[in-house]
Amino acid sequence: MKNVAGITHAEKGAERGTRARVARLILEHGPINAAALGERLGLTPAAVRRHLDALLAEEMIEPRTVRPRGQRGRGRPAKLFVITDAGRSAFVHAYDGLAGSALRFLAERVGEEVVAEFARSQVSGLVRRLAPTMREVPADQRVRVLAEALTADGYAASASQAKSGGEQLCQHHCPVAHVAAEFPQLCEAETEAFGQLLGTPVQRLATIAHGDGVCTTHVSPRALGAQRNQPVNPRRSATVDTSDGSGDVTISTSRNAIESKETGR
Repeated sequence: MKNVAGITHAEKGAERGTRARVARLILEHGPINAAALGERLGLTPAAVRRHLDALLAEEMIEPRTVRPRGQRGRGRPAKLFVITDAGRSAFVHAYDGLAGSALRFLAERVGEEVVAEFARSQVSGLVRRLAPTMREVPADQRVRVLAEALTADGYAASASQAKSGGEQLCQHHCPVAHVAAEFPQLCEAETEAFGQLLGTPVQRLATIAHGDGVCTTHVSPRALGAQRNQPVNPRRSATVDTSDGSGDVTISTSRNAIESKETGR
């Protein structure tokens, strides 16, 4: 049955579903242009433009103009699209409120330290799962492998070379951003786990939980990681040596270990 606009409810539902897929692709792969979106989704240029215009009107995405490298004033700059904070919030799971309430209950009844222990227990599964793989892949491929694993877990992650040296790990989506804004222990434990898996010092530069567009982690060059892996006080170590093949990986419970990587001290 047609509605007054001549569009069936099923058609409207299909439109919303496709629009959500467009938004998801922009979240996971942005900045991205209209042509790439159409190719990935099998949509015509007109259809892509229709969905992009709707998402722009809803302030779910925003455009960025980028001039191709080496181009000097010729032609039109490429237009890319990125997700906005409002768009990212649309992907936040409804159980955030319950999770936040549970952590507040723990903090009030038991203490803040139990929240940190909970955060470490949450990321320990990632460490146990990836540690054997990290021992097998070349050191220069570990950030990429970690990014792929995080993407599979819903974090829409990517890896790239950092201009200042080393590498950069970006997470374009955080399923627990709202909870992490109140409980930074979640971000701290995750950062510590990254350092352990990559075998080199890491530093969190930005987080979605604190209002940044992307969670960005700088991964130090391997040479620096080798220097840092010399025998030191284990309670202040930022990494764990897993070269013995035992598969046992633990996350330090020392807050000093977290602070040393976050601040560079």
